[in-house]
Amino acid sequence: MTEFRSAIVRRCEGATVRPMVRMCERATAPVVGRRTIAPSDAPRTVAPSHVAPLSVAPLSVRLSNEDGIALIVALMAMMLMMALGIALVLTTTTETQISANYREGTEALYAADAAVERVMDDILTVPDWNDILTGTARSAFIDGAPTGTRHLPDGTTIDLDKATNMLDCGKVDSCGDADYNVSTDERPWGMNNPHWKLYAYGPITAMLPTDTINSRDYVIVWVADDPSETDNNPLKDGDTGQNCNGEPTCTANPGKGVMAMHAEAYGPFGAKRVIEATMARTDTTEIERGYTGQRGQDEQNRRARKAAVQTPGKALTQKELSLTTGTIQ
Repeated sequence: MTEFRSAIVRRCEGATVRPMVRMCERATAPVVGRRTIAPSDAPRTVAPSHVAPLSVAPLSVRLSNEDGIALIVALMAMMLMMALGIALVLTTTTETQISANYREGTEALYAADAAVERVMDDILTVPDWNDILTGTARSAFIDGAPTGTRHLPDGTTIDLDKATNMLDCGKVDSCGDADYNVSTDERPWGMNNPHWKLYAYGPITAMLPTDTINSRDYVIVWVADDPSETDNNPLKDGDTGQNCNGEPTCTANPGKGVMAMHAEAYGPFGAKRVIEATMARTDTTEIERGYTGQRGQDEQNRRARKAAVQTPGKALTQKELSLTTGTIQ
């Protein structure tokens, strides 16, 4: 220590600049901690602050430091909860859409079935089915001319002409004879391919005059000659068949007295259901409506026994309950 101070004194003795003298004075004073204790005859000065160089901790120490880990865990938990919430919202939305589509589809199916039943009632009043096949006779259930577009409550539109063309020849443009008679997978009967005629069309709410049907569906029913006929004339029911082998008195035609029906119901959100049925005339009075229905012969017979309406052209029957004998007369 004495040698160090001697070196500083020798250095200070050779200094001629005033700042160097002050530095030497400070250097010769004993240092305790960060304060400088100067001699009584020397001016009191404070040593300049000493800045220690930055020291980098070892890697093992830095890896063992857990500062900020709580923030990372909180962010990860928040991201997980956000993902679960989004998945829940998407699942709920998807299930709601599935339920709505199922409801609208079921409603459209019932609407198409109701249209079929209504058309069958109307066809009973037509004595000559050829008027239906040529388009001169239509149901009372219509909402205007059999052409143009119809606007649905959900904002969509239906073009009756294009819908009929799609049913006849698979395109929206007008159909020619070649389009009608071409054999395809859907229409393999050639000359006997059905020529569909608009018979009934309108909103399902207009089916009853009481305005008690709560539905936004629109129904269309087409009628055509049954393709099982062999007369090559789809605009006439039961013309002379082509399987008579040239016999002039032969009228064999398996499709005579039979017509095909195609009903479509359009609902909101693109819901659409189709029902196809075949109607046949009958000469018996056991069947109420004059056709072999989808619900079976037994039900038709039960309904016929309870209703006064019989096959067109047949006499109506009336029975009364005798109050004296209790029998039905």
